[in-house]
Amino acid sequence: MKGIILAGGTGSRLHPLTIGVSKQLLPVYDKPMIYYPLATLMQGGIREVMVITAPEDADAFYRLLGDGTQWGMALDYAVQPAPTGIAESFLIAREFLDGEGCTLILGDNLFHGWGLSDLLQKTFVGATGATVFAQEVHDPERYGVVTFDEQGTATSIVEKPDQPGSNWAVTGLYAYDHRVVSYAESLRPSARGELEITAINQIYLDHGELNVSKFGRGMAWLDTGTFDSMVAASEFVRVLEQRQSTKIGCVEETAWRMGWISDDQLVALAQPLLKSGYGDFLVNLVS
Repeated sequence: MKGIILAGGTGSRLHPLTIGVSKQLLPVYDKPMIYYPLATLMQGGIREVMVITAPEDADAFYRLLGDGTQWGMALDYAVQPAPTGIAESFLIAREFLDGEGCTLILGDNLFHGWGLSDLLQKTFVGATGATVFAQEVHDPERYGVVTFDEQGTATSIVEKPDQPGSNWAVTGLYAYDHRVVSYAESLRPSARGELEITAINQIYLDHGELNVSKFGRGMAWLDTGTFDSMVAASEFVRVLEQRQSTKIGCVEETAWRMGWISDDQLVALAQPLLKSGYGDFLVNLVS
């Protein structure tokens, strides 16, 4: 399975910060925002990832992430000329996917919790149909909402409903089998002119192949698309990292723990990062 990070858009909810820089390049405490979704895909065992950006930001993303070989990965890049829908990602990545299934994650979503890596790997290996990841929230009307029957089977998925049928919100993490590209090709733009991810999920639901993986209370899901939510995410990361002497969304550590890079490679990656203290953390992992 391959991965897609959608890191385009105008970031208008963060203007004027994002007039001159992509939202996903802004800091969430001690790392660029895009490190967090990238680390999530890595925890799921995904080593081939396409980053989809706005045209004007492509060079900056490549300067930050490179081709991925330093982490034992292969990173590819593409542009979305205009923010015309999440589901357009599959059309943009058609050649990259080359008939394989994929996991799509939004570039401003942060996931953290015990057992996340195991959950993702079990979901991604040999996945059929579609899987959306949902979490219970107090304001479901802000999100895509999934409802269930008495047996716990998904019965509907509605984008930002006025009267939500449940409190289970669909997060910005989705896994699909190889048919997702052909399903995306069949879509027509919605009333707001976008190819909607909810429409893709509805197709799988109509076929009885939409799985919902529910995150429990031990899982944190943060959307960093507004000033307040970005500050909250930064504070969440800061508190956990300082109290637990750990790092969240650390792509270097993730690559090392996955066995994709060696101890010596990790130490080499740490050298340019020593002055900030980030590199010290990496060196201490080995020592």
